[in-house]
Amino acid sequence: MSELITLKATARPRAGKGAARQARRDGNVPAVIYGNQETPETINLEYNELWKQVLRGHFTSTAIELDVQGTKHIVLARDVQVDPVRDTPLHVDFQRVGKDGVIRVSIPMRFVNETLSPGLKRGGVLNIVRHDVEVYCPYDKIPRFFEINLEGMEIGRSIHISAVNLPEGISPVIKNRDFTIATIAGALKGDDEAASATAEAGAPADAKGAAPAAGGKGAPAAAAGKAAPAAKAAPAAKPAAKK
Repeated sequence: MSELITLKATARPRAGKGAARQARRDGNVPAVIYGNQETPETINLEYNELWKQVLRGHFTSTAIELDVQGTKHIVLARDVQVDPVRDTPLHVDFQRVGKDGVIRVSIPMRFVNETLSPGLKRGGVLNIVRHDVEVYCPYDKIPRFFEINLEGMEIGRSIHISAVNLPEGISPVIKNRDFTIATIAGALKGDDEAASATAEAGAPADAKGAAPAAGGKGAPAAAAGKAAPAAKAAPAAKPAAKK
């Protein structure tokens, strides 16, 4: 489960592009807190502290406690705008967690024991349909990932959400069907035929399978194991007549 991280922030009295630029010049990152039927609040975050949390990973799927000058908010980062060149944060949107503490978040999928899958050993391919799954879960019990064990999986097998061991209190957003997470697909028939043809074309010719000479018989000299006699040399040209 992900742990609750804490970030300190200061209130930003003015909104707009001018105030956001001024915050960045002062070494801060402008942000906004919204949701839970409350008035949005504009804040500033200290750049270095925010950047440390972003570098840790899973920033948008980790619950955050924002301490805005003594007032605390439990939030989730919903959008992080980054600089297109330096890839550093420019603005963050935080959504407040409701009173029930349940949030909607995407959890990545992790596949293990690929070497123990007979289907993959036979040349099958793991076709991932969903790299992450949206779920409802308590803000303080957000999983880092969902794990799927591929041990014993044969070609043609499909892995559905019902095969995922969801912790208590966590449920998928899609409830009306048992959707597919991944499949073990086999190689296409056309690919196998093309590979066989390529292998046959590149194989060295066997001495016994060599094509016979014209007339259906090999050259006598070659059959007898003797070298063919050399052709007679042409007679030397006569010297030119004296004038």
